[in-house]
Amino acid sequence: MSPGGKSKPGSASVPVARRSEEALLRGLFHAYPDALLLVDADGQIVRANPAAARLLGYGEDELTGLSVDALVPQAFRSRHAEFRRGYARAPRSRPMGLQTELVALRKDGSEVMVEIALSPLQDQGQSFVVAAIRDIAAYPRVQQALRRARYSEHLAQLGRLAVDERDPQVVLVHGPAVAAEALQADSAMVFLLDGNGVEFSLVSGVGLLDGEYVGMRLPNLPDTLPGYVLRQGRPVAVPELDHDSGFSLPAHCVAAGVQAMLAVPLSDRGRTIGAVAVCSRLAQRFGADEQRFLESLSNLLATCLQRAQSEDALKHAQRLESVGQLTGGIAHDFNNLLTVIQGNLQVLEELPALADDGYGQQLVAAATRASRRGAELTGKLLAFSRRQVLQPNSLNVGQLLHSLADMLRRTLDQRIHIEVEVAPACPPVLADPGQLESALLNIAINARDAMREGGTLRFAAQPCGALPAEVRNNLDDPSASEDGFVAIAISDTGSGMTEAVKQRAFEPFFTTKEAGRGTGLGLSTVYGFVRQSKGALWLDSAPDAGTTLTLYLPRPWDTITGFEEPSEPGQALPAGLKVLLVEDDAEVREVVRNFLDSLHCQVTLAASGEQALLALGPEADFDLLLSDIALGPGMRGTRLAALAQARLPRMAVLLMSGYSAELLDADRDAPLSWELLRKPYTRAELALAMARLMATRDPAA
Repeated sequence: MSPGGKSKPGSASVPVARRSEEALLRGLFHAYPDALLLVDADGQIVRANPAAARLLGYGEDELTGLSVDALVPQAFRSRHAEFRRGYARAPRSRPMGLQTELVALRKDGSEVMVEIALSPLQDQGQSFVVAAIRDIAAYPRVQQALRRARYSEHLAQLGRLAVDERDPQVVLVHGPAVAAEALQADSAMVFLLDGNGVEFSLVSGVGLLDGEYVGMRLPNLPDTLPGYVLRQGRPVAVPELDHDSGFSLPAHCVAAGVQAMLAVPLSDRGRTIGAVAVCSRLAQRFGADEQRFLESLSNLLATCLQRAQSEDALKHAQRLESVGQLTGGIAHDFNNLLTVIQGNLQVLEELPALADDGYGQQLVAAATRASRRGAELTGKLLAFSRRQVLQPNSLNVGQLLHSLADMLRRTLDQRIHIEVEVAPACPPVLADPGQLESALLNIAINARDAMREGGTLRFAAQPCGALPAEVRNNLDDPSASEDGFVAIAISDTGSGMTEAVKQRAFEPFFTTKEAGRGTGLGLSTVYGFVRQSKGALWLDSAPDAGTTLTLYLPRPWDTITGFEEPSEPGQALPAGLKVLLVEDDAEVREVVRNFLDSLHCQVTLAASGEQALLALGPEADFDLLLSDIALGPGMRGTRLAALAQARLPRMAVLLMSGYSAELLDADRDAPLSWELLRKPYTRAELALAMARLMATRDPAA
């Protein structure tokens, strides 16, 4: 074949075989699927095949005689001309585009990404170049990359809206439009489950929807689309819908002739709360990339809903804080009133004049029950406002650890192996269930952060043997029996701590985590909880050797060998106990004085902290200070107790309050040897608290 496609003189003498070969070559040139251009030494196109015309948007005749530079975008033409000259000096077969992306300019001004292979050709002493051009956008992998890039751009678009828009409803409305445009679907819908889990609501949608469909409700049943997705708990793809899909489509989709469907769960912290679905009139429309895109879009919508819920929760917490301050103040006064009421009712009940009066006893009992209900109501108000003191109970350590481990296996990094080892017949512990679980969870989260590449998290519990001396010194009662505690150890195989970090590990706001990843309150909260629970902590850690944190928590009193709670606490009190009673409310002061008198105590009264200090002169020999924390506008009970113990180190301290926040503050700041008593209390509860204090008082102090 001659480059120009014309017969040469004397062609009639060309052998038949040669003519057949040229015809075959022309046929191959014409039929080749890639674009082929034959270019002369001056850069003029001598011949182009039909594939080149289709790719570049020209007619075949239009390409013939056209400069190849016309197919190069204007910005690259000068470099292309330089490249052509260099290639002409050393022509060789070579691909182009190994170091940079190549773009061809079509007749209509549009651009197409291409790959080009060049081959030099000599014909009758003339130099030509054959350029084979391929539209790489037609490659499956390129199409996939472009499709994924388009999906990412649509997600970024919705993400920007989510950042700028505080109202999640706006994002929910735009979500289906983004999904339909990105996936080129005929319809997109978002369903949300109601709070009772009974019905789904179509909250937004585009495409095949009339306005009347948005807001429609579907029962949470297996044969509805969102109900089916909820029960599957995973994406549901139906390439070609038929009667055996397992669910029925919404009526508007059926009427529109939908053939393919893809739906993914909409989840909130592991709980399915809805579904996002797209439909198409074309079968086999949605694949793995489309599923990943729709899952990402669903996660983005869920994040917007979670953010709105978190903001609502924060506002709610702020309201709770305000309510807590109000109820706490009310509770203080209310509990003082209840102390007076309950105390006087108890005295009335024991009066000889009423001993044989059945009707009088009935009235006293009714009033006592009512006052107890009032105390319970106060407790509920304080619990609501999160200002309640700890509520320790006897806890099965094995059950707690196994339950916590099961939860952590579902939520922590799957590369973290979790083990639980509880000694046979391990005794229970005396602790607040919620606070203990929260403490263990805090430790587990710290362990996770220390094991970035995975590792082992181990929980172990056993009755403690010999306590380390450092631990014994930190106990509420250093002389307590070593059999009175259970050791709960949490170990990890993480990065460990340096000695400097160990020394500060329990300091509030101290953290080794990067900014934004930790508040520094986790371990300090654990420390405060264990201390308030009359236990202690032991930390063992070294760099690259992991960390073990052991909680020593007390066993319930009735399980500790050698301790017997007196059936009548007053009998355990020393005779003639000298008590300094400090209470600013005169009626409460009188009730408590009556309690102390009936317990055979020698009582000295004071209405303020300043008055109490006057009674604590050089000759004072009180055994016990019993003081309210809030003492009117003067000195607080905690300050009085500190000054009093400085003067009389042997004197025990029992503080009381009707305000739980005061008890919490006192419990955090007070020495471990002080006892706290919540108002209102009975005479028996007062006697028991006093008995505990006197039993643990060091006579040599």
